[in-house]
Amino acid sequence: MVSADYVIVGAGSAGCVIARRLAESGASVILIEAGGPDTKLGIRNLLELPGAVAVMLATPQLKKYVDWGFKSVPQTAALDRVIPMTRGKVLGGSSSINGMLWVRGNQQNFDDWAADGATGWAWDDVRDSFKAIEDWEDGESDLRGAGGPIKVRRQVNLTGAAQSFLEHAPGRLGVDLIDDYNGKEQEGVSIMQLSAADGMRYSTAKAYLRDDKAKTYENLVILTEATALRVVLDGERATGVEVRDKKGEKQVISASREVIVSAGVFGSAQLLMLSGIGPSDHLSEVGVHTRADLPVGDNLHDHLFVPVSFRMDSAERRPTPLYFLKGLAQARLNRSGWAAGSQFEAFAFVKSQFAQSIPDLQMHVLYWVYPFPNQDGDKPVRPATTKPGLCILPTLIYPESRGTVRLRSSDPADKPLIDPAYLTVGRDAEVLLDGIAKMREVMAGLGDSQGEITPGPEYSSPQAIREVLPNIVHSVYHAVGTCRMGQDSDPRAVVTPDLRVKGIDALRVADASVMPTITGGNTNAPSIMIGHRAADFLLA
Repeated sequence: MVSADYVIVGAGSAGCVIARRLAESGASVILIEAGGPDTKLGIRNLLELPGAVAVMLATPQLKKYVDWGFKSVPQTAALDRVIPMTRGKVLGGSSSINGMLWVRGNQQNFDDWAADGATGWAWDDVRDSFKAIEDWEDGESDLRGAGGPIKVRRQVNLTGAAQSFLEHAPGRLGVDLIDDYNGKEQEGVSIMQLSAADGMRYSTAKAYLRDDKAKTYENLVILTEATALRVVLDGERATGVEVRDKKGEKQVISASREVIVSAGVFGSAQLLMLSGIGPSDHLSEVGVHTRADLPVGDNLHDHLFVPVSFRMDSAERRPTPLYFLKGLAQARLNRSGWAAGSQFEAFAFVKSQFAQSIPDLQMHVLYWVYPFPNQDGDKPVRPATTKPGLCILPTLIYPESRGTVRLRSSDPADKPLIDPAYLTVGRDAEVLLDGIAKMREVMAGLGDSQGEITPGPEYSSPQAIREVLPNIVHSVYHAVGTCRMGQDSDPRAVVTPDLRVKGIDALRVADASVMPTITGGNTNAPSIMIGHRAADFLLA
């Protein structure tokens, strides 16, 4: 039996942060990760190079090494499609395989959390944590941080197509060109910010576990390829975690102080339910004895986007094997060229006709033509054309649809049943359709645009685009909410505002699963912030 003061399950966006900060305090920490190390030769090269993510996730032979292979159940409002739910399978979790887009969310998101019961999570409460985790290229200000572990830089070497978008889109959308969407105002058009610098991805594994200071922490033990089977409970107290290593051998790792579950929106919900913490009726169905009847797995929701692509020579990039190889080699040798940055170049945060006080649409600007109609299968992803093109991705950032995560069985090896319930609330489709219309207006005659490639002219009518929408929506891989945070008296809540699991002592959850509602933009930065605040609570 192995023991430590703290046992953390999941070395992802939040777990790495918690482990490092607890180790700095002098406490003994064991960090358990079911995926593998991110430093294996070959895999490390792909994970470190910002531009390699396109190759890594589009090639099944590579993706299987870094992604868990989760898929949704058939989506009833999306033609019964089974949609990929990509999640990182290495140290750093999804921060090691994501697009590196650095978005805090809208400041109102956090005020709304606090107003809905997550007291202590208003913008004024979380701002300093956001500042502490980042090293912003413009230096410290009232809103931005400098000297933190995650280096944040603007995208450089913009294509001519992106420059045309930045020049003309503000006027056509009725918003301003802004310098920093993570600053005072989010609404507007802006160059994208990424968690990368000098041609290097800054995952939480790199930033928190592999810098020179982290190497000195002999009180931090990291176990990879070790699957957590259940949280061990003694009455109403968590005392450790039962794990199975890659050889199939089981052991219990004891925690003298607390167990922290940071296994992600799917993994955290699954582990709690396997441990008897979840909806009692469901647990009974799969043969798990209920220890705490809580709404674990409810409140699942996610961002959705629709790719709208336009043929533009000024987009410059060509999604061909030879072009990729040359770009990756250049980035690997001298940390320069397109592969030293992200494929995303710019953002627009705008209001649909249904919005109230804050933008409800996020437009991702991408210099590849996206696959069409979708990428649900297991075959290599192919773009609609290998010629240069600009893709605009209108993104629904405040979905009303809510789904669930449930156990397939009581066997920890069985992947959970994931049902995001996409498009089951009609307003979600309407917002996306409004976003498509806006982008078509923006791109009409923009720069050297030669017209729309996908969805294409055959879907130009309102009725045609409405009918094809269920077949072309994609997850942005931002699912949240399955261990919702709220007041102890709130029947919707799984954890309290200090992230303690209701009814269980010495057990907390800290990752995107605790978000009551999704943030306005890419969710990696808020997930890291949650890890930072969790460490604050533990150290207090």
